[in-house]
Amino acid sequence: MNTQDNTALWLRWVGANSLAEAVGLGLTFALDVLIIWQVMEAGSAWASLVGILLMSATGAIEGGVVGWLQWLVLRRPFPHIARRAWIRATIIGAVVAWFLGSLPSTLMDMEAAETDTAVAEPSLATVLLLAAGMGLVLGMVLALPQWRVLRTAVPHAWVWLPANAAAWGVGMPIIFVLIDVAQRSSSTAVIIVTILIGLFITGAVVGAVHGLALVWLARPSPARLRPLRSA
Repeated sequence: MNTQDNTALWLRWVGANSLAEAVGLGLTFALDVLIIWQVMEAGSAWASLVGILLMSATGAIEGGVVGWLQWLVLRRPFPHIARRAWIRATIIGAVVAWFLGSLPSTLMDMEAAETDTAVAEPSLATVLLLAAGMGLVLGMVLALPQWRVLRTAVPHAWVWLPANAAAWGVGMPIIFVLIDVAQRSSSTAVIIVTILIGLFITGAVVGAVHGLALVWLARPSPARLRPLRSA
């Protein structure tokens, strides 16, 4: 592909991820808020565990939307990647990532409830630093099932792993800033608009980062003319 083709692929990828996170992550957030209100506010350990499982399951919504919109872009440079395989891989990665991501805060809340002590709120700088670290780890988790699919169609697919880690290392702090800003408003409409705009931005930033890896992987290569191996 020439420079113009590379730019067009990158822009399509950024747009797809921006829309996917706004829709998929937005719906997931909405359900998770209901779960927190209805289940986890019960205060018992069993309720918290059920809440973790339910929040993890909602990750399938994000994974399904993201996987489908990503595949619509991937099918051109990587025709050997099946839609079902990519969407399934994305759903698996999202569900596992949501489970791991929700586990620490839930366990802290459970411990605080048992000891009847308030959880100390860290500074925003600390929160963003922890969010970046979380993004690095969860980005790798999200990408691992996708990598297993991608490696059947392109050499050096391992690049997808650090690219996603870097992408979510940048994207996760944006989400935490978004949540902090939304919580400062008392207007439901303002909160919803703020979250949607923030998720569009998050998806665009994340897509822009691992989209660079995608463009590199899509470069002309004789090995891409046929499937490399079975998943």
